[in-house]
Amino acid sequence: MTKTVTRLAELIHETSSSLPDDAEKALRAALRREAKGSSVRLVLETILKNVALARTAGTPVCQDTGTLTFFVSENLRRTVTPERIAAAVAAATEKGWLRRNTNDAVTGKSIDSNVCPGAPVIHYTLDSESKVRLIMKGGGSENMSMQFSLPDASLGAGRDLEGVRRAVLAAVQHAQGYGCAPGILGVCIGGDRAAGFEEAKHQLLRNLADTNPVPALAKLERRILCEANSLGIGPMGLGGKTTLLAVKIGARPRVPASFFVTVAYLCWAARRREIVWE
Repeated sequence: MTKTVTRLAELIHETSSSLPDDAEKALRAALRREAKGSSVRLVLETILKNVALARTAGTPVCQDTGTLTFFVSENLRRTVTPERIAAAVAAATEKGWLRRNTNDAVTGKSIDSNVCPGAPVIHYTLDSESKVRLIMKGGGSENMSMQFSLPDASLGAGRDLEGVRRAVLAAVQHAQGYGCAPGILGVCIGGDRAAGFEEAKHQLLRNLADTNPVPALAKLERRILCEANSLGIGPMGLGGKTTLLAVKIGARPRVPASFFVTVAYLCWAARRREIVWE
């Protein structure tokens, strides 16, 4: 393998096996909020034991190693090419760092290398730094992602931030304990349907403890997180005080006729990591 492919394969391995510090910190904070001896506390303790074992053994945190989505700085396009990313994914799969987790949508046949047109997913982005960012999003959490078109009479949701709040909380109610709660929400207001999901997933790369630079969105993030955690859904739907670990909201321009609210759900196994490329 070339140096670039090796470095990308190592990024995949670390992302798969080692939960980011901010996610682990949020899980430990959730644990402290739950009553001793409760089933919810037992779930969180088990999750944290699994996190420690995976990191020590260098094995996947979750058996569903998910869809790999790379966000690569545009100025790295000639170095971190789709071909080199594909080679790294194939190598990581061969080493057991990734499950054989890709199927042909028509035939159902397994694509054992995890490499084919459309897999992995690669976005080239404009960044102030030269970065390669990776998110590994499992199928269970992907299934809980939703998109709303406002206004929505069934939710009493209009085309404003209050309508966004109602739509996002409806997505939380829909997810319940599925998708391996406690979860993290990436939200996009606006965009077309495809751009909405891209931006919502991009929001999941943010540090869980950061503050949105847009005051109105920062306020909305805090409110939705508080209200979601008052619903009593909790880890794996067993009740408790932590249904979500974080809510991250971004926005994209929209056409006058459309007002989409897109919610990308991420499970507690927040497998995302970045490296600054030098």
